[in-house]
Amino acid sequence: MASCSGCGPGYRSPLDAMKGPREEIVYLPCIYRSTGILKPDYLATVDVDPKSPTYCQVIHRLPMPNLRDELHHSGWNACSSCFGDATKTRNRLILPSLISSRIYVIDVGTDPRAPKIHKMVEPVEVLWKCNLANPHTSHCLGSGQIMISCMGDPSGAGKGGFLLLDGETFEVIGNWEHPGEAAPFGYDFWYQPRHNVMISTEWGAPKALVDGFNPAHVKEGLYGSSLHVWDWTTHRKLQSLALGEDGAIPLEIRFLHDPSATEGYVGCALRGNVFRFYKKAAGDWAAEKVISVPSKKVEGWMLPEMPSLITDILISLDDRFLYFSNWLHGDIRQYDITDRRNPKLVGQVFLGGSIIRDGPVKVLEDPENQEQPPPCFIKGKRVPGGPQMLQLSLDGRRLYVTTSLFSGWDRQFYPEMIREGSVMMQIDVDSVNGGLSLNQNFLVDFGKEPDGPALAHELRYPGGDCTSDIWL
Repeated sequence: MASCSGCGPGYRSPLDAMKGPREEIVYLPCIYRSTGILKPDYLATVDVDPKSPTYCQVIHRLPMPNLRDELHHSGWNACSSCFGDATKTRNRLILPSLISSRIYVIDVGTDPRAPKIHKMVEPVEVLWKCNLANPHTSHCLGSGQIMISCMGDPSGAGKGGFLLLDGETFEVIGNWEHPGEAAPFGYDFWYQPRHNVMISTEWGAPKALVDGFNPAHVKEGLYGSSLHVWDWTTHRKLQSLALGEDGAIPLEIRFLHDPSATEGYVGCALRGNVFRFYKKAAGDWAAEKVISVPSKKVEGWMLPEMPSLITDILISLDDRFLYFSNWLHGDIRQYDITDRRNPKLVGQVFLGGSIIRDGPVKVLEDPENQEQPPPCFIKGKRVPGGPQMLQLSLDGRRLYVTTSLFSGWDRQFYPEMIREGSVMMQIDVDSVNGGLSLNQNFLVDFGKEPDGPALAHELRYPGGDCTSDIWL
């Protein structure tokens, strides 16, 4: 873990972080809910050090004490937002459960290669103290507290509120937002203290999405299509930016890493669009569509048109490149965002997906005129599913990818991934001119886990990464 004399966790600036040490291990939750295997989800520790004898292997598994949690995303007790505080250490991984609403606090400090459970926050605490459920994104705050966005209320209806945990005891403090001001839906959030702002996104009502995607639920208003702008100091909701049909299901949101920046990007899953959000001269916020991945006309699939389904996006620490995954089409794209309003496609690689040429789906019309890609094989293993969660190395040269989105949707769209498990892959990045190529020597196959095929989700580096660290 990088540190310096008298400093707290993380790095002084995003550009300093780019000079940090190479990642040697990663943590990622592995899920059994919806797979038919009655085992608890677990936190896997994977060796990603090419010099290690256990390279590309799961070196530790920490099973949770409960079934059907649906571990999903994770965050830290302290990150670069606490860099100036020498009393803070990044030694606890905050691991919320999307379906059970339980929150695990994992000790990754005592032995980073063999984490253990430090504390459990039971769902009843989240329910009684906050009237919230389905926790998703966790960010540490400069104050030392931990803030977690939630997607629902205890009945499964949509509710975009936020709970606060004490950064030392990990007790639930209460709601961050004011009574009655929760958003209609919740999902992800990012804050930018220099501009006194936090912006949150929307997925949908947990009871609608829990077992799969039904297009009728979009028409019934059970999925979101807005960004919500909050005053970081007063916790008041200032604006809701309606993105319209083109912005349906806005998921991961990323401000530029430069803490003085007043703009960023959000991936909108349903129509395959990326919006840029930005602060206007008058001080309010707006959003504009800057990237569109057109749907393809198909036969042999559940609908006559297949969207790309942008499910994860991230920005390199130097704010030069934007990456996102198209979970259904099966490709990852790299855009040069030097011109913030006009991103330029500079890299693309296909890693499975639903339109592979030997699969059941035939593309009838593709506005981008791309051929149906061949299936993806690594070390003789055919990759099931499509690329989903992304994590970029600090220096911007390696992009790690996993294939599981959410167990109920995995089962619906990629039943072969339930049978065969998900995989973790690595893409080599040309961080000078742009360009992506699959590393054929890297594969972590979660189909071979001791308790049966597992679904591996979001990746975290022990020293922090470009999707969890925020600078003040």
